[in-house]
Amino acid sequence: MGPVVFQYSDLANPDADVGALIEEAFGPGGLGICTVAGVPGFVEARAELLPLAARLAACPPPVLAGLEDSGSRYNFGWSCGRETLEGGQPDTRKGSYYANPVFDDPSAGADSAAAAAQRYPALARPNLWPRDALPELECAFKTLGQLIIKVGLLLMQHADKYVAAKGAAPLRSLHSILAESPCPKGRLLHYFAPEEPQSPSSPSAGGGDANWCGWHFDNGSLTGLTSAMYLDAAGQPTACPDPQAGLHIKDRSGKVVQAVIPANHVGFQVGETLQIHSGGLLRGTPHCVVAPRPEYSAGISRETFAVFMQPHWDEPLAAPAGASAADIGIGQWQPGFTFGQHSERTFDLYYQGDGEQQLAGKQ
Repeated sequence: MGPVVFQYSDLANPDADVGALIEEAFGPGGLGICTVAGVPGFVEARAELLPLAARLAACPPPVLAGLEDSGSRYNFGWSCGRETLEGGQPDTRKGSYYANPVFDDPSAGADSAAAAAQRYPALARPNLWPRDALPELECAFKTLGQLIIKVGLLLMQHADKYVAAKGAAPLRSLHSILAESPCPKGRLLHYFAPEEPQSPSSPSAGGGDANWCGWHFDNGSLTGLTSAMYLDAAGQPTACPDPQAGLHIKDRSGKVVQAVIPANHVGFQVGETLQIHSGGLLRGTPHCVVAPRPEYSAGISRETFAVFMQPHWDEPLAAPAGASAADIGIGQWQPGFTFGQHSERTFDLYYQGDGEQQLAGKQ
């Protein structure tokens, strides 16, 4: 069982009927993930951006320090070692760079822009681009990020038809909630090449040092994903060194399933917010990222990119009429909260008082 595959041509056709595929991917029995094939320009945009993750990570420390934004709890700009693993150790195995691929200042033009940036720093603060050290990053990041958002919005148009066919009536369409939001967030990740180990290790999707990213749900509505790109010591693309590495998902029965995203496909996963807005008809799954075993991957780095599509900070987290808390299935959901309030509450569960993240991958 793997991710359901959509064809871009079908998503781009508003009259296409893909409801069965949406249910298979995101319904009660689905893995909560799909991929989209045939997206024009995607292969080229991915090839342009992902190698820049390694180049960014190789910038001098003063440059990287200038890209840190502690005020956003490192949800904008660069960070390394600010997340801690499940054992409490700082995670220095990866570098992370967050930016909004559509709006350089998402709160610009708001009636209370300064208040929004202060109240919701993980959503509303401005981007920090390395325009002197790595000027090509901004364009490549925005090009791929906006392309993934475009595909995600097409998917949401069909999700709206599916939800309506099931009799649910969200207060606003799932497409409109995301199309009108200033809050998408891209995350470019560089996983540093491991050193040669002293003894062989075993792959693990259960936690511990074999996991780059602990088990979690995404906080937003829809997460767009590229497959990972692996680079050798010369900076050239190479095959994944360990076939058991990568994204793993727990299915509805609790079984761990590896989810392989082809290099020429865009992946999409359901987040908690979409589960709420759809009344539980579209459901996410817990997932983690398993690192390649060092004995197979010494000298090989991993580069990847995700786009978190999420509502405006003032968007109500309202379920469709008649949907119960049991239907929603999100324990920390509170009726009456906005997305911004829900996000800050979620981040508070995952961050220490000094702003360092306790569990990786939550966005």
